[in-house]
This record gives sequence, C-alpha cells and structure tokens, in this order.
Amino acid sequence: MSQTVEIWIGENAQPVGMLSFNEQGNRRAWSTFSYADAWLERTDRFAISPDLPLLRTHFNKKAESTNDRDSPFHYALQDTEPDGWARRVILRDFTKQRKDVRTQKQALSRLDYLLWVDDISRVGALRFRDESGAFLRDTPPGSRGVPPFIELAHILQATRAVELNKETQADLDYLCGKATSLGGMRPKSSILDEAGKLCIGKFPSVSDERSVTKGEVLAMRLAALAGINAAQARIVTVAGAPVALIRRFDRADGKRIPYLSAASLLMADDAQDHSYTEIVDVLREHSPTFKHDANELWRRVVFNMLINNVDDHLRNHGFLHEGGGRWRLSPAFDINPFPDKARELKTWLTEDSGPTARIAEAMEAAPYFSLTKAEACLILAKVVRSVKQWRKVSAIPDIGMTGTEQNAFESAFEHEGLQEAARFARG
Repeated sequence: MSQTVEIWIGENAQPVGMLSFNEQGNRRAWSTFSYADAWLERTDRFAISPDLPLLRTHFNKKAESTNDRDSPFHYALQDTEPDGWARRVILRDFTKQRKDVRTQKQALSRLDYLLWVDDISRVGALRFRDESGAFLRDTPPGSRGVPPFIELAHILQATRAVELNKETQADLDYLCGKATSLGGMRPKSSILDEAGKLCIGKFPSVSDERSVTKGEVLAMRLAALAGINAAQARIVTVAGAPVALIRRFDRADGKRIPYLSAASLLMADDAQDHSYTEIVDVLREHSPTFKHDANELWRRVVFNMLINNVDDHLRNHGFLHEGGGRWRLSPAFDINPFPDKARELKTWLTEDSGPTARIAEAMEAAPYFSLTKAEACLILAKVVRSVKQWRKVSAIPDIGMTGTEQNAFESAFEHEGLQEAARFARG
C-alpha cells in the first residue's frame, strides 16, 4: 500500500510538508517526508524534528522490524502516535468494523494507527490532512468530540468494558480517537474539564492492587511543593472510583504548542540505555534558559529518587517549543511512586553511573546540571521537605487517600534514601 497525507501545524493550520507512507506485503514499512516550500520560506520556520533539518529534500525513515517499538516515522511524528492503551482500543474498534462488514481492510497499518487519533486531542501542534482537506481524525457534524466532564462515568464504564473484553460499539465510540501518546497501557481518555480545558482522564484499572490514580496525583502535588513545574492534576470521584484529571500543557490560550519527547530530541533508540546528562547536553544546545532547565532537571532527578518513580524513561520527559527552534522543558508528567519496585531509575543519572537511585551520586553529578554544592543542597532540602509531607498531602480532599491506601505507598516515601538526602541537604 502507499498513501500520502499533508502535515500542518497549529490551530491556524499552517502547511509544513508532505508525508508518504509505504508498506509491502511482508509488513516492512517506511515513510518519506518533505517540507513544503511555504514552510521553508516562513520567517518563523523551525525544524519540526531533529532528524528533519530545514532542507529542500526527501527524508526517508524505515522501520527496522515489525516490532511495535520500531516506528516507520520520524521522531516528531512518533510522538503523536497512539500509546499502548489507544492501540488496544483502535484494534478493538477495527475488529468490530470488520465483523460488521464496515471495512474491506484486512489489517491496520502503522499509518492507520497514526491517523486514528482525533485531531483535536493529538499531542503537540502537528496535524494531518487528507487530499479532501479534512483533518484526521476530524469530528463529523453530529458526531461525538472530546467528551465533556459530565460524561466521565460513561467513559469509566467504557474503559472497564474494554479491560474485561466486554465492550460494545457505544463503549468504543466513547474511547476511540480520544487517547493520546502520553501514558502507556493504563486506561485513559481525553476529556474536557468543567472550564472546557483539554485534559487527560486516567482511570483505575480492574487489575490495580493499590490506588494508582491517587498515587500519581499525590506525586504531582508533592512535585509542585518541591518547586518542580508539574502539570496540574487532581482526583475526581466518579461512581465511587478515583479518576485522575490532568490538564494538558501543550494547549494554552487557544493555541497548540509544538512538543517533543526527550527520546525524540535525543534521537534515542528505546532499546538502549540513556542518561540524564545526555538530556543536559541537548538542553545546552536547545534551551533558551539553560541553567534554569538544567537545575530543574536535577530537581526532578532527586525527587524521582525519593518517591521511587522508576518509570522515568525518556518518553516521560518532554519539551515545548519556545520559537526559533528553541525548546524548553515541559511541565513534569507521568510521575508515579512505585512501592513494590527496586530503587533504580529507568534513565541513568550519568553514562557511567548506571540505573542508580542514590542521592550521593546525584550530589556528585550536580555540577553537570550547572549547580554549585550550595545550590544543590538548597534544592535537595526543599525536595526532602516536600516528600516528608506525603501523608498530609495525600489526605487532602481532592486526593483523599484512606489510611489503608497510604499504607500501600509507604515504602515509596519512607526509606533510607530519604534519610540520606536529609543529611546531604544539611551540607
């Protein structure tokens, strides 16, 4: 098969380029991208992806295998692909379409998955348009767009139905196209909050053994107390279930903000290990406020260590475009305490340290993050004070952990590493 789509950017829809997708019978897929002349001639142009410099040429990208981790798209486009949960929903919807003879397709291509995400909720500012001029996926008149806040109960029911393999077409209609590339396999959906702002709703899983949604919102609140720029998050109770509502930070004042994951900005292979010092290196090259962002990144590192957030891989760090090809750290997101996992960060501290979670090694690496010892001690002291408040913060009304739920998270927050951090914070 071969298919071509136009790539546009922003709420005002400026043309950026053309994407061609090809797939052979053996499932080997590749794509070709070229910039539009109109984009290259703009004074505010910028390279939308680090592997797509501003040149009048064709850029090819091939999937090295049929493994889902090997994408046939360039890095910025990979960031807009649906995540594991969304792919699950899309495949269920496609299967029902095939059974109902609503499609002649025998299988979904990687482009099908890419274009199945709703245009209104796609991560970042890139948009896709077909030859008829329709944005993909656009919401047809009379069809369901991003669900409003009052429909949270229906969405919760739909996610549970999918997890239990009991979904109806109505359930899929609620969810299909509404998921994003942020968040992995956990149930989620785009949602509009009471103020009409775009959010991600994260739902409890039927297999949860602890309140994961409350744990995430607790971590986000503690991060903010620690001085970290974190996405706005709160718990809302729906049909007795705690749903995490997280405000999208790639939308502001009616505009879409270009977004790149750290994996994309580093052009990193997901199968290889990478380090926070590598992120510092790209910050030095791309950030308009390098020292601020480097200091902030170190603050996030020690916070992750102290709450045992061991899912800090490169796709859980992001950047927002500041204009002129400059990128700054996005607000922190997908921060989760893991009381049942070994204390090892997913992203290495340095290329020599390995997956450490030791504060002593973070202090040794502080100069690489543009910090003096005194500055690092001040930051660490604030992070320690924040983490020590975890029980008090977890009990506030818009988190609402019970004593039993708190006990399930205790080992993530109370451990020798916190005592070690307190000693270093005192200098």
